[in-house]
Amino acid sequence: MVEQLECEPCRIIGVLDNGAAGLTPAALAHVKSADLVIGAERTLSLFEFSEKVEQRDMGGQLSRVAEWVAEARNAERRVVVLATGDPLCHGIASFLIGKLGSANCEVLPNVSTLQWACARLGLAWQDAKICSVHSRDAGEWSIGATPEHGLYALMQLARRHELLAVFTSPENTPARIARALTVEGLGDTFQMSVASRIFQTEHNESAEKIIAPLPTMQCIDLIFDDPNMVILQRCIPRKDEVLFGLEDAAFLQRKPDKGLITKREVRAVSLARMQLCNNSVVWDIGAGSGAVGLEAARLCRGGHVYAIEKNTDDAAIASQNRQRLGVANYTLTNDKAPAGMESWPDPDSIFIGGSGGELDELIKLGLQRLKPDGWLIMNFVTFENLNVALSVLANLDAVWDVTQLQASRSQPILHMHRLQAENPVWIVSAQRRAA
Repeated sequence: MVEQLECEPCRIIGVLDNGAAGLTPAALAHVKSADLVIGAERTLSLFEFSEKVEQRDMGGQLSRVAEWVAEARNAERRVVVLATGDPLCHGIASFLIGKLGSANCEVLPNVSTLQWACARLGLAWQDAKICSVHSRDAGEWSIGATPEHGLYALMQLARRHELLAVFTSPENTPARIARALTVEGLGDTFQMSVASRIFQTEHNESAEKIIAPLPTMQCIDLIFDDPNMVILQRCIPRKDEVLFGLEDAAFLQRKPDKGLITKREVRAVSLARMQLCNNSVVWDIGAGSGAVGLEAARLCRGGHVYAIEKNTDDAAIASQNRQRLGVANYTLTNDKAPAGMESWPDPDSIFIGGSGGELDELIKLGLQRLKPDGWLIMNFVTFENLNVALSVLANLDAVWDVTQLQASRSQPILHMHRLQAENPVWIVSAQRRAA
């Protein structure tokens, strides 16, 4: 935190596109009495300043704003930062408070553009999930995009909410959002409204444009004035989903071969041993049909699953299962592990369902990259692979245990039922030994 001397706090003032007319008398007085005013070029242009007031454009220099404020306050100069709407709603205020401390900042909020957009649409917004895609340009959305993508959070939230209010950016436009939702199979699920240029005027006339709800798929090629705000309203009711213990039939499987899928009983115990949290990063090695990784992704809604499968047919089936289950926090690579895994983030949990003959290397890599207290879970059906795993774990001085699981399922026989045994499976759970 930047060290400050005792002086007036930095005033962070919310501004709309009607400039001074939209400010309270107190906020306007702070602007007029400031020695230094910091804001985006467009925001600064809304005001008339005297020659004694220094103006600084923070466009492209957000990281330096706290430094500018600290220097000015140490020189006992009055500082105002002009933000858009409510500075604490996806605005600069939280960033500055984190750098300068709450005692050195005073926030004077305005009505947010979100509130005005909903007011123009006559839409109650208290249940809206607020999201911002005002980030660096990561290009168009694609299946399997990782958390670094600017639309990632929105794609996750769209699966879980009925009403979303989205702060856009010049790159992540309403049309790009519409295309992303369509790629995710949600094009028919939402209606989109767009409120643009709120309070702006052109030739002394209002430049506002309100596009009332349109089917999202009709917006994929439309051009909207900037700046704008997107409101997404779900028009197909969201169904409650089973999060854990999906039946085997919920997954497509490769047939007439035996089908590469971890059966429900084994999957349930394996997922339980992975000790998943909401934001866990999970590796699924030898994904097969994707059953374990996809169910993990549904449990870790704030996390992400990175999966790899060498068989092209199985990888295609895993991709289809991802689409069927509506999972967006899942990235699948069709390659032989560990190819490309060096770029994956360190995992909280790892599942190895298939090793492609590289079991020794994968166990060493997994334990090396695993976060503290993370778990490596492996499933084996052969003595040979089990012996390799236990030998490697012993040589690495890991902490491990083995569970043998054999389930039997009822099957009809005439007018009665009998039990049919599934193949026994060894579940090996391992951790790095604490230092």
